[in-house]
Order: sequence, then C-alpha cells, then structure tokens
Amino acid sequence: ASLPRIMAYQFKLAEKLLILNERGQGVLIRMNHIKKVCTDSKRRPSYFTEKSMESSVKYINRKFPNIDIRGGSQHLSSVQKQKSAVLEGLHSYYESFIDVMDFRDHVYELLNTIDACQCYFDIAVNFDLTKNYLDLIVTYASVIYMLSRIDDKKAIVGMYNCAFEFCNGNSDPSFPRLGQMFIEYDHPWKKLSEEFGPHTKSVTGALLSLRMVYPRRNLSADQWRSAQLLSLLASPAAMLSPTCCDTMACEYLSMEVMERWILIGFLLCHSSLNANADSQNLWKMALRNGLYLTVIRDEILNIHKLSEDFFDSLKGYSKRIPDIKECKEYVIINCGALRREKRNFLRNALKELTKVLEDEPALLGPKALFVFMALSFSRDEVLWLVRHAENIPKTKTPEDYADSQMAELLYYMEKLRTLLAQHRYVIQRYHLQYLSQYDALALNDTIQGMYVCPEEESVLMSSFVSTLSALSLKHLDAGEEFDLKPFRLDWLRLQVYTSAGKAALALKDYPDLAKVMNMAQFHTRMMDNVNELLCETADLSILCFHARVFEKLFSQSSEDVSMQRYLTAFPVICSHFSQCLHPLCPEEEIENQSLKLCVSFLEEISRQTCTVVLEICAEQCNLHEKLLPKHSAETISTARNKKLKKSLPKKGDMPKVKPGAESLRKDRAIVTNLDKMHQALTELCASYSICADFTVFKHIIVPAEFLLSQLEIRLNKVIVQMANYNQSTHEIARPTDLLAGIQAYVTSLHSLSCYINIDVTRLVKNVLLQQTQPLDSYGTQTITTLYTNWFLEGLLRQASSALIVHCPTTQCFVNQNTENEQSFHAEEYADICGLRSLAELIGPYGLKFLNENLMWHIISQVGELKNVLKRMTIIGVILSFRSMVQEALEEVNVSIYVTLSVYEMASAAGLPCEIDPTLVSAIANMQTDNSSIEEEFKITCLLMVYIAVSLPTLCLDPNSFYRREHGGHQNNIHCLATAVNHLAAAMFTVQRKNIQTQLQEFLKVASSILLQLGQNVERMEIKNRDSVYLILHMIVEQSPFLSQDMLEMCFPYVLLRNAYREVHKTFIHTMG
Repeated sequence: ASLPRIMAYQFKLAEKLLILNERGQGVLIRMNHIKKVCTDSKRRPSYFTEKSMESSVKYINRKFPNIDIRGGSQHLSSVQKQKSAVLEGLHSYYESFIDVMDFRDHVYELLNTIDACQCYFDIAVNFDLTKNYLDLIVTYASVIYMLSRIDDKKAIVGMYNCAFEFCNGNSDPSFPRLGQMFIEYDHPWKKLSEEFGPHTKSVTGALLSLRMVYPRRNLSADQWRSAQLLSLLASPAAMLSPTCCDTMACEYLSMEVMERWILIGFLLCHSSLNANADSQNLWKMALRNGLYLTVIRDEILNIHKLSEDFFDSLKGYSKRIPDIKECKEYVIINCGALRREKRNFLRNALKELTKVLEDEPALLGPKALFVFMALSFSRDEVLWLVRHAENIPKTKTPEDYADSQMAELLYYMEKLRTLLAQHRYVIQRYHLQYLSQYDALALNDTIQGMYVCPEEESVLMSSFVSTLSALSLKHLDAGEEFDLKPFRLDWLRLQVYTSAGKAALALKDYPDLAKVMNMAQFHTRMMDNVNELLCETADLSILCFHARVFEKLFSQSSEDVSMQRYLTAFPVICSHFSQCLHPLCPEEEIENQSLKLCVSFLEEISRQTCTVVLEICAEQCNLHEKLLPKHSAETISTARNKKLKKSLPKKGDMPKVKPGAESLRKDRAIVTNLDKMHQALTELCASYSICADFTVFKHIIVPAEFLLSQLEIRLNKVIVQMANYNQSTHEIARPTDLLAGIQAYVTSLHSLSCYINIDVTRLVKNVLLQQTQPLDSYGTQTITTLYTNWFLEGLLRQASSALIVHCPTTQCFVNQNTENEQSFHAEEYADICGLRSLAELIGPYGLKFLNENLMWHIISQVGELKNVLKRMTIIGVILSFRSMVQEALEEVNVSIYVTLSVYEMASAAGLPCEIDPTLVSAIANMQTDNSSIEEEFKITCLLMVYIAVSLPTLCLDPNSFYRREHGGHQNNIHCLATAVNHLAAAMFTVQRKNIQTQLQEFLKVASSILLQLGQNVERMEIKNRDSVYLILHMIVEQSPFLSQDMLEMCFPYVLLRNAYREVHKTFIHTMG
C-alpha cells in the first residue's frame, strides 16, 4: 500500500477533524468572550483599572515578552504584593491562551498530515470531509483573528507570568511560546497567509469544488420564482415522489458558510487568485454578495476593506484592488434590493409550504429536504439583513436594510420547526422504510458493481448495508431511540480512506457510491439527528448578540397591522438561544439577555393587545351607557310634548340619534372604528396561536399569561379612572354608574375568550378582588380607598354640618335647600341603589375598610367631646350611614370566606348586630394602660348623664324640628338615637357592665330633664320641644335593650302622642 493511504488509515483524520472543529468553536467563543470582557469597563479585570497597577501594566506592555522581574522590580512591586490574587484572577484567561496555542499546534499537525496524504476534496463527492476541512481552516483563521483583537492579551499573560515567577522563582513553562505566538500574530492575516502557503493546493482544490454548488445556489428571487423553488404545488403529479438529488447536503448548505469559506480561504491562499481564473471568478462572486462576514457572535469582518488593505500590502496584487472596489460598489448599489426581493419570495414560499404540510403532514416524509432547504435559505436572508442593518452602508436606499415584514418570515420558519417536531413519527417511519428497503439495496448493488474493494473499505461498506437492512418498524413502534451516529462517522472514515492519494478505491471514480451514501446519510439524520440538522439550517441564536437590530425588526413589524398575527415568532426565537452555548465558555451571559428580550417582546405584544381590548370595552361601555335609565327622561319628555302638541322642534334642529343606530348600515363596505379594532384584535390574538408555551433557559414562558398580567394592570387603572375622583372638588362617579360601566367592561371582556384561550373569569375576579382592598397589588389606590375618602370627606363632612340630612323614611341622605348650590346630589350616592352598588363594587372587604375609617372618625369624636351633642350627632350620622351600608351589603348577598368571630362574620355579611363588633374593637383600643375599667366606667356614666342633661339645649337650635317627609330632624339630631344606642352598648361591653341597666338609668335621667321642658311655657325651649321629645322615643325604638314599657315608666306616652301630632301638623301636603 502507498504511504498516503497508510497514513489515512493510521492517523485517524476523520476523528481529528470532528474533534478539532468542535474544540476550535469553543476556543473561538472563548476568545470572543475575553475580548468583550476586556473592552467592558465594568467587567474588565480589576488589575487593569487600579491606579496602583498602572505602572506595572505599562512596563509589561513595553518589555513584552522579555520581562525582567528583577530589573523592573520598582515597576512590578504592585504585582508582587498581590501575586496570589493575580494568579487566581488571571488563571482562566492564561489557560484560554494556552488552549489557543494547543489548538494551533494540532491544526498544524492535521493540515500537514492531510497534505502528506494528498487528499482529494470535492464538496459534491466527499461532502463531509470537504466541509469539515474547510470549516477547520476558517475556524482556525477566526481564532487567530480574534486573538489579535484582544488588546490586553500581552498585559494579561505578562502579569500572570510575573506573578507566577514571584511565587515559584521561575517562569511558567508555556510563557515563552505564548509570548512568541502573540508577537507573530501582531499582523494576523499576513502571518496566516504565510502559514497556508504549503496548503494552497489542498485549500484551492476544496474551494474550487464549490464552482458547481455556489453559483447554482446564488440565484436571484426572479430565478427562484421561475424555477418555482420550494413549491409542492408546482408539479402535483410528483408530490408523493421523494425529493432526492446527487448532492443532498449541498442543497441546504448555508450560503453564508460557503461565502466564509471562499473569502477567508482565498485570503489565506491568495496566490491562486492570480494563477487561476476559476478561483478569481468564484472569489468575485462571493464578494458581490455582501459587505460583512460573521466571525463569531456579533464580531464581523468588513471583508472588502480587509481584502483591499491586505492585498495593498502584497506585491503583485495591484490588479485585485479594482476588482474589490468594483464588487463593493455592486453590493452597495444592488444587494439591498436583491435581498429584499429574496425575502419577499421566501415569505410566500414558506407560507405555501407550511399550509400544504399542515394539511398533509404525511408529505413531510418525501419532502423533508424541502423543509430544510426553506429553513436554510430563510436563515441566510435573515442573518444577512441583521449583519448589514447593524452597519448600514452609505446608500440612496437605506430602506432596503429595514424589513417591516420580518415577523412573517420568522413565523413560518417557526411553524416549519414545529411541524417537524409534531410529526417526528411520520418522518421516522417514512425514512426507516426508505433506508431499509431502498438505500440498503441500492448500496448493495453499487458495492457489487465495484471491480476493486480493499479489505478495510469492504468491511465498512458491508457494515453500512447490514446496519440499514437491520432497521425495522418493530423498533420504531416499540418506542426505541435510534442512534446512527456510528454509521455517519464510518462514512466520514470511508471518505478519508477513499480520498487519499493513490487510494486503491478512489471515491471520485465511483460517483454512484458517493450519491447513494450521501443520500443515505441524510435519511439517517431524519431518524435521529433532526435537532442537530435544525441547528445547522435554522438556528437564529446569533440574534441574541444583535439585540439592537432584533428589537428594531420587532418594532418595525409591530407597526405593520398585517404583521401583528406573526409577532409571537420573536419571543419564541429566544427559546433557541440556549443552543449557541458552548461548554468551553460557560461564563457567557446569554440567559439574562435572552429572557430580557423575550419578556420585552411579549410585554409589547400584550400591551398592544390589551390596548385594543380595552378600547373595544370602552366603546361598548359608551354604547351601554346610552341605554341607562337616566337618559330616558329626555325621550319621555319629547314624546309627552309631542302628544300635547307643545313647542315642536324647529326645522333646522337635528333629531337625537337613538341608541342602536350605529348598528344600521346601508353598505357593507363601510368600516367603523369598532370593526377596525375587532380586526386588529383578531390579528393580535392569532399571534398567540403559534404555541401555548415554550422554554427559555429552563424558564417556561406562557404568552397568554403576559396578556392576563397586562390586562390586570390596565383594568385596575381603568376602573379607578372610571371613578373620576377629584380630590380638590370632591367629585366622583355615582356607584350605580360605575357598577354599570364595570359590568359593560366585564361582558365585553368575556368575548375575548372567542379569540384566545384565556381564563377571563379568573382575570375579572382578581381585578375586582384587588379593588376591594385599599391598595391593589402594585400599590395604587383602589375604588375602595376613593369611595371611602369621598364619603368621609365629601358626604359625611357636609352631613355633620347639617348641609346634608339623613332621611330615615327614604333610607338615604338628601341635600338641604340652601343658598349655596351643592356640587353633588347626596341622594344620587347615598340612596338604596347607590349603596347597594357600592356594596357590590367594594364587597365585604372594602366595606370592612370603610367601617374601620368610620370607626376612626367616631373614636376621634369620642376623644374630643367639647360640644357633646354636636359630637354625638356627628357620631350618629356616621353610624346611620354605616347601618345603611350594612343593609345594602346584606341585600346584594355577597359571599365571603373569612375567619372571624360570630359577630364579626355577621357584620361582614351585612347582618345587623345588637353590639357593633367594629365599634367595640375601636373603643377597646382607645383605652390607656394606666386607666382601670372602673375609672373608664365612671367616665362613660358621666358621658351618658352629660348627654341626657344636654338634650333640652337642642330646642334652642331653630333647625331642630322634625320633618315628616324625611322621617328625621332638619339638623340630623335624630341620629343621636343611633349614636347613644351603639356607643353605650359598645362602651359598656368593653367595661363588662350590664347594657340594659345602664341604658335604663340614661332613660330615667333624660326623661326627667325633658319633662321639665313642659313647665317652661314661655321660654325659647318650647319652640322645638315636641321634636326633641321624639328623640327619646327613637332611642327606645332603635335599642334592642330598651322597651316601650320601660319608657312609659319614665315618660308619659301621651306626651309622645301629642308631640307626633304637633310635628305632623306643620307638614305641608303637596300634590305632584
């Protein structure tokens, strides 16, 4: 056997290519990370930012790599002091640079071995070998380039070695070679091109094999359209036929990857550009396709500038400079528009492909190649736009570098990925049968037709046939996982063996074998390697590193109404960002960035959806408001006037539009604002259908929950806004109107369930429950706080001044007829309907908060009894209002589930209690530690006596007369009855005294004092004497502890009867 063939067997070239490519990718990512860290002032190693280290860093950079720690001790004193910390802090960086050196050594060795083996490269024949070879060259060049971009590398390595020498007395063994490597690669491309001089033949051969593939793939949108590319409907008769060709893997090979091979390859092996016209044509074609190449992550090469500068420094390459300038000019003028047209074509092509495959998923078997081609083409166009949008060239058409319809392309890419995952079984079943019943037989026939087959190759090919023939549907139906990686690795080994110089079995002589094996390899990947293939063809994780452009594309798409249904594709793409992580660089902070992008996209989609939903709700609320009973008066009045033939409307007057008129349409083409909003809502809600949930770095993301969260925040704000509370003017919406508005909103919100599967009931319950608390979950005031403030500061404050009167007859508060017009009508807020609405709005929890505030005001009155009857009247007004609210709560029958005492539970449910638990609790908290119960009891008794003896003074107030129509006194003194009963019961309960006994004592004192009024016939007190007598009767009537018998023992009933007769005489009857 020849030496090249023996070397191909012994040196395990296939395994080394795979391992070094994987290792090189990790080293490249690591170099990129170090470069970013060193250019970020926040993350840069502290040794390069400390003032004390400044002298050391300058000295190391100046003397590198020959740093004398003894001669420069005065400069390196800071390093010596912190030597242990420096070693620890810079160790990972130092080891990373050693990894570069080791990687370089292994690449040198492998490239030299490949040259010695005289390997033949042809992308259409030995695809895997050629691809791995070209990938290794580009990865190696990229690593060296990234190394040269790290400005602090010399300082890092030099400082580490100084610290090492201070600790160990000698230099680190790797430092001399590292230092030499850094010096050599000060001008990376020049040094690299020198290194690749001996490899020019192999590299050029591999690159020139792209002559048939790259031009065929590098077509315009019009050429794609003419060929009906990716269309399953173009030839219905062939729809079920399997898609196959001589170069399966070349069909979905990334254009960006090929351009990187060509442009970097010819940069390293530039001599072939002058010697070979084919090389020059291929190079020019690649140069005409864009301005930038991705090195890694967001690191890009301005390839025209780099090539021009590089060739300008070389002799004999002056002719290449005009070529580069001409290609650059072509890109700036034409490329933006050409790429835009490609994206437009792909949008429609992917849409058609997705719709057909959704309808007939069985076609994923024979047409799987179409899916990967579509994904690869689309990915190339997306990434081209991202690279160039980050660095837009000076052009007359900058709009070519923006795309407001990007969402649609990304959406259909995601849909195709989803289809592949959903129908994995269909794909596996089809390709299993294809492999075992066609590929195995075709391969066997090909092998049988070979006239020469060495032993090693024969063993491998026999194993191929046996592996494929052994595949059975029983294994698939049993749920077994397939692992055909050994098959693919053996095929790569065979490519190496049969591509070596003077191989007994040369693969280039057996194109049928290459065709069958390349096709079989694709089919095996459909069995166990679809996810890895998706990474090759559809991975957009690089967008994580181009966050600004990614956000800009989202913003542009969100502004286009036709793109709103596709917007969720943006956050879903973030779920793929984890695929770009590499074990050699776990420090990369990708997770936080991915989550940040994902959350910002979903919040914006939810915000837009929420805005439309609430606009629709507001519109429906306005329509509902027109149907409220309060608007019927005008209609009734108009009808009545018409009937009575009173002042008919003038000719010029416009007739009032009745509710419902907006639903009458004369033309279907007329589109209302509400129609547009429903259309927008349909589009936005459709975007949530791409997936119910997805995972971003182990975080499960549920898009619908973002919408619910946004709706919850906005709905809380809307409800508070609907209350229209103005603290300065004490204006607020009527509870009945607010309740009607909220009900209209809730009814409209429930229609959202028709568009998207979300729990609207849970949302409404959460929001309304928050409104029953003083603050919502975000610390904002709720309607509970607003209405509590309004009733206390607005209504009850005026009631305490008798500007508003409590009216027991109609169970409401009413305004007094005064010269100053009130800003509101009390009966519209504090009547039965208003308080029932309030009870429904704020519920038991809200009313509990209201009660606590009422109690605080009562206690503040109790603590300052200067004008005892005035204070007691105020307390009575507050307690009367509270009693009305409690009754309203009982009538609306709100369910509560709280852990309370029996009295507290009854009170919370709105049930009346003989002893008010809230008032008892408030009074108990008033007591000081120093006072005893007996002392408190004496004070309470004195208070009751004080109230009793003060009752006659009420006659002096001209407003102390009883009004029959109100069922109470003009100045609210009838509320004294409520105050006396509630306050006495609460105080004596706290002091553990008999309430009935004490109230009887109060009755006796009050009766005797009031009876004295009858003796003063000529005095002023007699004027409202009868009205004041009624207070005594009210106290007994309202008290659960006193009875009429007890009253008659103290106060003659005949006086009460006469009093009622007298006050009713003054009532003027009016007929409506």
